[in-house]
Amino acid sequence: MSVSEENTEQEPAAYQVSAFLERRREQIAQRWADAALFRTVFTVSRDEAVEAGRAVTAALAAVAASGRLDDIRASGFEAVRDQLGRMAASRARTGIDPDGVADEVAALREPVTELLRAEFPEPYAPEAQEAVVALTVLMGTLRLVVLETTVSAGEELIARQREQLHEVATPVIKLWESTVAVPLIGTLDSARSQVVMESLLNAIVAERARYAILDITGVPTVDSLVAQHLMKTVAAARLMGAECIVSGIRPAIAQTIVHLGIDLGTVLTRSSLEDALAYALSRQGVEIAPLRAVGAAADAGTR
Repeated sequence: MSVSEENTEQEPAAYQVSAFLERRREQIAQRWADAALFRTVFTVSRDEAVEAGRAVTAALAAVAASGRLDDIRASGFEAVRDQLGRMAASRARTGIDPDGVADEVAALREPVTELLRAEFPEPYAPEAQEAVVALTVLMGTLRLVVLETTVSAGEELIARQREQLHEVATPVIKLWESTVAVPLIGTLDSARSQVVMESLLNAIVAERARYAILDITGVPTVDSLVAQHLMKTVAAARLMGAECIVSGIRPAIAQTIVHLGIDLGTVLTRSSLEDALAYALSRQGVEIAPLRAVGAAADAGTR
């Protein structure tokens, strides 16, 4: 007895389901095109929904042929996993949670079960019941595949949103010709510190900046890890040809840095963003005079 014959003997219902799915693929696809999952995703053309239904049906047939009805890692699912992910993500964007998407997948079973029972002279005979059970297991596995894909897509979306939030919360501002600044507010962690470095270095290149100011006035605490990230950012800016100035070190943070034994001796610091900007401007030969002094000089010149 060959392996294929042995498998057929062990799992006759699975192979019956596989043959049925291949034979009725078009009818299944047409019915699924009107189901909520397909209808609400493929809104431009019904033909797109039908084509997607054909692809999913073919994948299910391949899984059933392998006999791995309850295996979400069955190779047959790989052909449509990306498509199922896009469909799940599309439904998620409309506000449907993963459980809701899973319920829509579960609703696909009924029209297929009706077609499968119609294949048998006696729809509720033991042989038919075995095939229906096999189909139910297969559709349950499809539901798990979609649920897993939906959760993964949600996690990826959250990760992208977190990255975008870091970028929004870490703006790089051009203060003057050849001078940029990053006003940091809130807690710094490894991920955000990396965004700070990348954003600052990109701004140095884009603005041809010679001076970069890291203002930490809005950072509540500084630990050894944050200090190391600041040192790395300063060093990276220097490699890009820009002098980096750290401003806004408050007394409490200064005491913490000293207590931790962190050496910032090689880092240029200023007490405030204003002082840091004044330093950068003076290095470029630009002097800022108080408005009153400018007005007095103008009045003296008119006399």
